[in-house]
Amino acid sequence: MSTTVAQATPVPRRSSAGALGSPAVRLIGKRLATAIPVLWGVTFLTFLVINRLPGDAAQQLLGINATQQQIHELRAKLNLDEPFLTRYGHWLGHAVTGDLGSSFASDQSVTSILSERLPVTFELLAYALVVSLVFTVPVALLAARRPNGIVDRVTMAVSMAGLSIANYVLALILVYVFAVKLEWLPAIGYVNPSDGIGPFLKSLTLPAISIGFPLFCFYTRLLRADILEQMQGEDYVVTAAAKGLGPWRVLVRHALPNSLFGLLTVVGLNLGTLIGVTVIIESIFALPGIGQALLEAINNRDILVVQGIVLVLAVVVVLANLLTDLLYVVLDPRIRYGRTAA
Repeated sequence: MSTTVAQATPVPRRSSAGALGSPAVRLIGKRLATAIPVLWGVTFLTFLVINRLPGDAAQQLLGINATQQQIHELRAKLNLDEPFLTRYGHWLGHAVTGDLGSSFASDQSVTSILSERLPVTFELLAYALVVSLVFTVPVALLAARRPNGIVDRVTMAVSMAGLSIANYVLALILVYVFAVKLEWLPAIGYVNPSDGIGPFLKSLTLPAISIGFPLFCFYTRLLRADILEQMQGEDYVVTAAAKGLGPWRVLVRHALPNSLFGLLTVVGLNLGTLIGVTVIIESIFALPGIGQALLEAINNRDILVVQGIVLVLAVVVVLANLLTDLLYVVLDPRIRYGRTAA
């Protein structure tokens, strides 16, 4: 009798709640532990590469008319005459405390440069991702509903065209059509959201399409193929159809949710590539984002600015992949329980 009473206590509910939360906690801890050597390796390689580039930062800052004495004095002031490992060790020690140093060219702190430039880049990336994903899901569903139908063939042709053209070429075409010929959207410049949502969205529309359209083409083909695989090879789809559910309900309520996991993975993995594309797109449209600051810093051999930007972008990519893994745990209980059992 006492054993029966003990089993009826609410202990199982508490252990169940702990089981729900523990996989996510372990996952965060594991990913953060992995991120430390990754971030260290990224910063070390960046510091090594930027120091091996031809040219001299002091010469670059002073210009071609600078004397050797002026160059020597500036190198000593910026600690450029110290050994490579010594300078990297000093930077790393300060970076751990949150001090990323100051720009060689403007003497502005790297932290303030990042706080000014990062919002523009994040707004552009968010706009591009939203635009691509909003169109991806309905178009992929329409294409998967009737394979090799008219919608599927049209989306296939559009996707192949979108994937075959480089982002910067697409950007120039969009500027020529929508800014020069039609005069619907601005060709360059950035409008702060505080100055009006309409002008703000207009200033980012062309660069967002330049980034988002190739993503839409890729995501659409990927999601369409995954949905078709779910529709043709999964028992739950056959069961749902046998219960009398219509094709659209089976497609939307059963096949699509399972196919979204593959899309979610690709979106998380693509973030690092998108940041690289943003550097080029921001330069074309004269957006004051982190990409333009990175190009200027590389041209000026502004090592601390380059290091700070690369570090922050690496952290963003690591966090994006961590968020993707956490979404798996939240959206699919089987993944959560599987990790708990492990």
